Amino acid sequence: MKRKPIKLNIETYPEEVADYMKDSALYDSSCSPQARVIFIDKGDGYFLKEAAEGTLKTEALMTGYMHSRKLSGEVLYYDSLHGKDYLLSRKIQGEDCTYPDYLAKPERLCDAIALLLRKLHEIDGKDCPVQDRILTYTETVKCGFDKNSYESELFQGIWEFDSFLDAKRAAEEGIPLLKREVLLHGDYCLPNIILNHWNFSGYIDLGCGGIGDRHIDVVWGIWTLNYNLGTARYTNRFMDAYGKDLIEPEKLRMIAAMEMIGG
Repeated sequence: MKRKPIKLNIETYPEEVADYMKDSALYDSSCSPQARVIFIDKGDGYFLKEAAEGTLKTEALMTGYMHSRKLSGEVLYYDSLHGKDYLLSRKIQGEDCTYPDYLAKPERLCDAIALLLRKLHEIDGKDCPVQDRILTYTETVKCGFDKNSYESELFQGIWEFDSFLDAKRAAEEGIPLLKREVLLHGDYCLPNIILNHWNFSGYIDLGCGGIGDRHIDVVWGIWTLNYNLGTARYTNRFMDAYGKDLIEPEKLRMIAAMEMIGG
């Protein structure tokens, strides 16, 4: 996880957050233009995420829930101020799965994240605060039918489509097939999985989590191995380790189309 030293005027932050930032080294650890992530180097460490007002509400809910299941870090603060959301949480001990030591053993890494995903999907999520992730997911996909957010090369080498209309047809066919069946991470990628010497430590970036279709997480698990390892050779290995008996290959392709369109 990249960290760039920064200087900030902590007086512009909520008082509860500023208390943690006082007399601390601060680092920019952002990886998305939609949110700024600040690492607060104090004690065992804290992460502060700031984004547009209302956009971190679901992440705060899901992170708190996952923490209650011993699957994520503790949320210390969430609120809005001056048009921004602020989410403060404790650092999960360990390193994310893009850490060189993990990438150096791709077969072990592939098997590890596949088995962790299967275990996540076997959790009874009846008390999850987001019981219908499919509703918001399909709304996002439909908003992409105007083609403005279409990413034609997102799954290059894995699932490809002849045109936007070809992808749109696959997405439209797939939407009615989506199920509320498992507890999802929602963005199951290597940077969002924290291991501590190969032992599972926790998940981060849970804003797209909730009860939904297992194939959404499987698609992103396949994508992240392809993207972060630079090869699609681990696709079948990942599905074998997860359990091919639970995977519908055509549904994976449909969801890939949805992701390409929904952005």
